[in-house]
Amino acid sequence: MSTTPKTTFREDIHRPRYHFLPAANWMNDPNGVIHWNGRYHLFFQYNPDGAYHANMHWGHAVSDDLLHWQELPIAIAPTPDSPDRGGIFSGCLVNDGGTPVAIYTGVNETYDVQVQCIATGSPDLLHWEKYPGNPVIGEVPAELGQTRDFRDPFVWRDGDSWYMTLSSHIVGVGGAVLLYHSANLVDWEYLHPLYVGEKARNGRNFECPNFFPLGDKWVLIVSSQLDHAPSTTLYFVGRFENERFIPEHEGVYDAGYSYASLVHQDEASRRLIYSWIREGRSGARQKQAGWTGLQAIPRVLSLDAKNRLISCPVSEFESLRGRHHHFRASDLDDTGLAIDGLSLDIEAVFDVSAAAQCGIELECGGDKLAVIYDESTQTLQVQRQYERDDPEIDSERQGIVHTLDSGESLQLRILVDGSVLELIANGRTRITSRFYPSSLDKACLQVLSPAAVLRLDTWQLSSTV
Repeated sequence: MSTTPKTTFREDIHRPRYHFLPAANWMNDPNGVIHWNGRYHLFFQYNPDGAYHANMHWGHAVSDDLLHWQELPIAIAPTPDSPDRGGIFSGCLVNDGGTPVAIYTGVNETYDVQVQCIATGSPDLLHWEKYPGNPVIGEVPAELGQTRDFRDPFVWRDGDSWYMTLSSHIVGVGGAVLLYHSANLVDWEYLHPLYVGEKARNGRNFECPNFFPLGDKWVLIVSSQLDHAPSTTLYFVGRFENERFIPEHEGVYDAGYSYASLVHQDEASRRLIYSWIREGRSGARQKQAGWTGLQAIPRVLSLDAKNRLISCPVSEFESLRGRHHHFRASDLDDTGLAIDGLSLDIEAVFDVSAAAQCGIELECGGDKLAVIYDESTQTLQVQRQYERDDPEIDSERQGIVHTLDSGESLQLRILVDGSVLELIANGRTRITSRFYPSSLDKACLQVLSPAAVLRLDTWQLSSTV
């Protein structure tokens, strides 16, 4: 790539330094993610023309450690006068007996025709040949009552059979995940809805379904589009019996800017999740910046004894840790801790019985970002306060219920990278946020209610670009 973030965006304090994003322009959903011949490949929604959503291609990057990514040439592009002439939408990758196969949604110019297509990759995953008989699924089930939302194939193998989930909605009912079956990845049979949500509770439409075994359970993750609230990511845990999903537990995977997650299993048998982190600023600001969207740090998934979905940044991430500070309550006061830029890994443990509220606050040039736990309401919150009101930057309060188990302390993992905040509480509650300070002058970290602190560790993180 002739344009690199090291040069073009050197002075952009909002651009992340250790999260992956392309050299410039628009990025959204992770698409094919696969551990192939010892290397991690990430394909993603990409507009080569600018920092706005249009002209979707599959971008491509590769990594040996899930941290340092090399951006490669575009993998799959629209073909004129074909089922994908309007764009290469989201999908997945599978290994078909040593042959890489991409399954994706092709769309027309207005996106109101959405069909499922396949392409076969070269051994190095750099060159892709589309199946001449595309689309492999073109007919929308009549029971949906609509034809526009029919996309995001997620495919897995079970013995000699392939299964696919597709995202959609049933008019007047709510989001739906559809289940298909095939013996060869080309000829697909529609079986039935795998899961149908309630519009008022789960959203009017689902996107980017993932369905996979975890421990002795099956997990369904969907990105939910709501009518009167920001879109969010939901998960359901249950049983998969006789090609039917029986949910037993449900929750919110992320209550913030994380969306369109995609899961795969690597060669170490870890179930990894990747997610698109959206922007919290206007389209005009995104175009002005020249870049938009990025990928969350990959995380390892597991279930706890209550079937709650646990996620933790991959262990490789800790290799980025540099200068370390360890604090106890007696080390802290109200003056704040000076920090060198917004590239941090923070681990904090609080005794919530010691204060009505606890958490941390970052201040940069008069702008503030706070992570607060309110014990009385059992809510985890992210609050952003800007010195000057700016209608093109989102500053709404973010929050989600986070109930602690009896005797459990509050454990926060906070990743800060430029304008990005990834927050995980006790492994099971997550908020992703965006914060756009006007400067990094006098950047400092302050602890709210120092008496509640059991442990606080901070690390400066190395750049990966």
